Amino acid sequence: MEDRRPPAEVLRAFGATADPVRLAGGKGGTWRAGDVVLKPAEGDDAVRWRSEILATLPESPCFRIARPIRAATGDWLADGWEAACAVAGQPDQRRVDDVVRTGSAFHEAVAHLPRPGFLDTRSDPWAYGERLAWDRLRHRSGHPEASGPTRAGGDAEPLLGSLLAVRRPVHLPDQIVHGDLLGNVLFADGLPPAVIDWSAYWRPPAWASAVAVVDAMVWHGAGFDAALRWSHLPAWGQLLVRATIFRLATWAVAGWTSEPMDAYEPVVRKVIGYVGPTV
Repeated sequence: MEDRRPPAEVLRAFGATADPVRLAGGKGGTWRAGDVVLKPAEGDDAVRWRSEILATLPESPCFRIARPIRAATGDWLADGWEAACAVAGQPDQRRVDDVVRTGSAFHEAVAHLPRPGFLDTRSDPWAYGERLAWDRLRHRSGHPEASGPTRAGGDAEPLLGSLLAVRRPVHLPDQIVHGDLLGNVLFADGLPPAVIDWSAYWRPPAWASAVAVVDAMVWHGAGFDAALRWSHLPAWGQLLVRATIFRLATWAVAGWTSEPMDAYEPVVRKVIGYVGPTV
């Protein structure tokens, strides 16, 4: 990512006085200045919606959240940046079961929220991957939402075709969920896990759990037993199928070459074997 250090006027707007230091993760664009964490906003409507929710969400014994910070203007944005209070902890992608449990508690806390309108206008590789996973779309590696070379899309085509062939209807209630939990739950000794960087989707909450499990299997060495431990969740096999389509299709249209196919292939085979070719 381009080195976008928060400018002085943005720091002043959010009351940050310390020299900003770049943080790991966050696509390389997240900075901490004392107790304030700043990052470039991705979608003004999404930022304002999320901030209004998180500013008033009741405290929970099961999770912490990073409370958003208003700018001096009263808005949640300042010159294209958003800010939140820093929270203690570090991600630990090996703790996938704890991540799923934390996500479930978070989803219970936000289950009453109505569907936000900004979801209808979002257009990016993640939105495409989600729609392909759930809707009757035909995958196209040259999709207009692609943000880079599409060579990877062609490589992904056989795996996506196999997953789409075993996809079957799922009849579960939708609600707002966090669709990128695994690296966005922070653990600190003596404190509940913290949920950060809320990526909002309108899907069954167990699908968000499946995404975290698939991420753990693909990128963090978790075996398929990580998936089997959650097999009691409703329609779990089909949610694993959709989670894998979501991640693989997002990668395909984005054209990321840093994510090799051999990371996905064994997980795709396991998921297809789990649901069976005629489920």
